Amino acid sequence: HMAKTHPHIDVELKTWIAQQPVYFLASAPLQADGHINLSPRGLDSLRILGDTEVLVLDLTGSGNETAAHLAENARLTIMFCAFTAEPRILRLYGHGAVITPRTEKWQTYRQHFPTDVPGVRQLFHVTVNRVQTSCGFGVPLMDFVAQRDMLTQWAEKKGVDGVRAYQQQKNICSIDGLIPPSLE
Repeated sequence: HMAKTHPHIDVELKTWIAQQPVYFLASAPLQADGHINLSPRGLDSLRILGDTEVLVLDLTGSGNETAAHLAENARLTIMFCAFTAEPRILRLYGHGAVITPRTEKWQTYRQHFPTDVPGVRQLFHVTVNRVQTSCGFGVPLMDFVAQRDMLTQWAEKKGVDGVRAYQQQKNICSIDGLIPPSLE
């Protein structure tokens, strides 16, 4: 029932993570009155690259809060929780870097995900410094139906130029005025 700290992401945790259809990214600005961001994720967008290394594929969305927060202070928490089988919550605390298509590391890290995913905006490379599990007894049991394909369909319909224009219009600063790395 107590929280347990693990030395790293071991094989059992990695296997369990791969079975979770949804996870959450939490980030925040440094300013005390800034808005904490909590972003649900799915769509096969996470890879465990090593014992303390995680990669997130970030698709174009209505905001760009996580990237703006990472650019300012690098803090990121990734949370998984079991909605089926045995209850468990897993939090990966760490520091992340935004990797945009114009950076040197893009090709190295982008290859970890399928190339045909439309609307890809950037990657988040996370170095995990704390791995913690807790009971998850309060998390409801739910049946997973399917991943939604609306985000990728939206990006496909908009096309590369349409997505880029949308990013320039909607993703250039956080709700608190922080500027994420340029996607250009």
